[in-house]
Amino acid sequence: MTKKKEPKSQAQTTTVGVVGSGSFATAIVKMLVENSQLVHWCVRNEYVKGAIEQRGHNPNYLTSVSFNNKNLQVTTDINELVTACEVVVLATPSIYLSDAMDKMTCDYENKIFVSAIKGIVPKVNDVVAHYLRDEFKIGFRNQAVIAGPCHAEEVAMERLSYLTIAVAEEAVAKKLFNLFSSDFINVHCSKDILGNEYSAILKNIYAVGAGISSGLGYGDNFTAVFVSNAVREMEIFLEAVYEVPRDVNESAYLGDLLVTAYSLFSRNRNLGNLIGKGYTVKSAIQSMNMIAEGYYAADSVYHTAKSKNLKTPIIDTIYGILYKEKNAEIEFKKLTLVLN
Repeated sequence: MTKKKEPKSQAQTTTVGVVGSGSFATAIVKMLVENSQLVHWCVRNEYVKGAIEQRGHNPNYLTSVSFNNKNLQVTTDINELVTACEVVVLATPSIYLSDAMDKMTCDYENKIFVSAIKGIVPKVNDVVAHYLRDEFKIGFRNQAVIAGPCHAEEVAMERLSYLTIAVAEEAVAKKLFNLFSSDFINVHCSKDILGNEYSAILKNIYAVGAGISSGLGYGDNFTAVFVSNAVREMEIFLEAVYEVPRDVNESAYLGDLLVTAYSLFSRNRNLGNLIGKGYTVKSAIQSMNMIAEGYYAADSVYHTAKSKNLKTPIIDTIYGILYKEKNAEIEFKKLTLVLN
């Protein structure tokens, strides 16, 4: 559903904060300052906090984005941020989320937690929505998920980007729409919380595969076939884990998959590209300065697919290369024979 944006002054009444200091967290802060007089920002350490307060930009990621410190309240204490905010956006890499959340001892009843994390939480081997529900008793009515084609680097350049916010409650959808929507962020709302979260995880795995094929020397023709099969495989997986009416051709599903599989900004594609060119998985991961969520998600998604007896040849292939040290060239040669 598409909503009409309210005047900026109404959006400013909602207090909002972001947990995380990577590229997507920085991009989200940039989105939010468009509509909010003050954005709370919980960053990793005092060095990052000091750099933002003194120089007005993140010293490590999206360094070209400048902030007016009058619009920011920067902290390293998640309790300070959660206490001050009605809406808390979680934007850490999935592997670091539990470390941040375990420090949360303040009252968080009635807060809205928005996941911008596109990965599996290793501590529980599950999606963020289930982690928040099971570990912190935060129900789906107090959760939202951000999805859609929205690379941080393009947000930094204020290129038109599309967000889908999946949320159960209409009132919360309205509040989040007003916070995120701007001249360069087009927002749509959905009720498919788990579907959007799982699709965001799956597209990272498929992007690793697209990168591997590129590194191996496959061209655009094969990539088109690969992505076409990937979206059909995604639909099979989503229907098995959370069956609700959905159209996987919408931008939150297919659109996000396309940009992550094709874009040179895609860290997951870049990881796969290195592996395709002959790097070991370990050396490829170590050579990157950002987290490629697709690597960590592939293990969990593979075993979920197997437990449900799903036919997922692309996921199987990528898992074998990433975790079983199978030869990428041989495995993709086999994959070419089953795709259509």
